Amino acid sequence: MKSLVPSAVVLSLVLFTASGTFAEVPDLAKALAGADWSKMETVTVTMTEYAFSPSAIVLKEGVPTKLVLKNGGKEAHYFVAERFFKTIATRKIQDSDGEVKAPSFTAVEVYPGKTMEWFLVPVQKGVFDLLCTVKGHAEHGMKGRIEVR
Repeated sequence: MKSLVPSAVVLSLVLFTASGTFAEVPDLAKALAGADWSKMETVTVTMTEYAFSPSAIVLKEGVPTKLVLKNGGKEAHYFVAERFFKTIATRKIQDSDGEVKAPSFTAVEVYPGKTMEWFLVPVQKGVFDLLCTVKGHAEHGMKGRIEVR
């Protein structure tokens, strides 16, 4: 039986209310319903001590994307881009042990040697900061940028 929460990752879920928290993404359901997943693009990001590779990630507005997060390091790493997370429609995030379907996340932690796949649709152009929030990692240079064109 598959776990409801993938064992290879700790997901920090954010629950949004109808009070307009998703102002950046007016209609998540519409963005997901209109996505043609057969034309999905795949972008892979590898996390190590102390870097994202590539450190500059480019995605296309409105294009369904599988964002593959690989931890090639010996420590756990977080993938955190708070502003970016508010401008995407998430279909699901999964690993080999299961999947989670939620409207949004505040952080994705990937354990050493593990991989997560995040199925999303970027719905707003912009440039967003990316960092690892494990103590000391960003200070050692584990930062990046996500650009949606």
